[in-house]
Amino acid sequence: MVTGIVFHEEYLKHEQSPTHPERRERLAYTMDQLREEGIFESERIVLLEPFKASLDDVLEVHTEEYVRFLEKESKKGGIIDFDTNIPVGVFDRALLAAGGAIRAAQAVLNKECDNAFAMIRPPGHHAKPYIGAGFCYLNNMAIMVKWLLKQGFERIAILDWDAHHGDGTQEIFYNDDRVLFISTHQMPLYPGTGYPEECGVGRGEGYTVNIPLPPGTGDEGYMMVIDEIIEPVVNEFEPQFIAVSAGQDNHFTDPITSLALTARGYAEMMQRAVEMSEKHCDGRLVAVLEGGYSVEGALPYTNLGIIAAMAGFDLSAIREPENYLPELLWRKRDSALVKLRHNIEDVKRVHSKYWKCFK
Repeated sequence: MVTGIVFHEEYLKHEQSPTHPERRERLAYTMDQLREEGIFESERIVLLEPFKASLDDVLEVHTEEYVRFLEKESKKGGIIDFDTNIPVGVFDRALLAAGGAIRAAQAVLNKECDNAFAMIRPPGHHAKPYIGAGFCYLNNMAIMVKWLLKQGFERIAILDWDAHHGDGTQEIFYNDDRVLFISTHQMPLYPGTGYPEECGVGRGEGYTVNIPLPPGTGDEGYMMVIDEIIEPVVNEFEPQFIAVSAGQDNHFTDPITSLALTARGYAEMMQRAVEMSEKHCDGRLVAVLEGGYSVEGALPYTNLGIIAAMAGFDLSAIREPENYLPELLWRKRDSALVKLRHNIEDVKRVHSKYWKCFK
């Protein structure tokens, strides 16, 4: 198995401020770790050079008014909301991030690699057609999926496991039955959306599946969700391509969330996603980096775990340094599983009229 990794040094230059959660160290520390582990020396890894997304591809998702606004403000600096300002030069970097996602999908289709991980910044899944939000400017995932739809794909599954609900991606595909959007996310948490009853409209009704997670949910809870919700729905949908919004703020050291996933848990989740892609779509899978703000305790190890699972490496040694583990004991809550069980039953009840697996 060969895994492509999309990366460019330009991704390290985007920064809202040196202390902003979404800062350059998110990727810089990861790249240091991957080099230290010798990942790029493996025959199973190929580095992919990104390109800027075309305006035509961006306008498949975003309004012309918003794109013009972002381009204009990017020349002098501006602001979208209280946690998303517009640094000088961000428009070109956002185009490179969106293009990096397309490059990953292109490489899989051209058989340059079996699957690919777009390690890009800035992230994208909160960006809506008409505005950015939540550290996001252009919706990289949606732009890539729209590009895939134009290549002739008719069934694409998006698995969004960021700790924050992917409200932008949901809105973009809310009435589209060609795209199955499944989101696991902490609730309550920004942006305050993602209830089980949000399940799509029109042609897309039933094709949005939201699974709220209680604070303290750890590896066992995520595996429960995959077993009982994600895999049954994906099996019934039979996607031709799987895209993962790989947010890594579910980790137990993340400073702005309250979940308890480990690096091994991330690796095992990706392993399950790879297995689903092999079963349904000849292994076609692309992961796109979203959130994740524990720059030392999580990202170097979670990204390593994700890549290891995608490339078919041994996962037995994937773990965080031991000095971080006391945080896991504090963060993980047994009571979360009880609440999660109720949430899972709610999802099954809502979606039983759409999916045979829940009837």
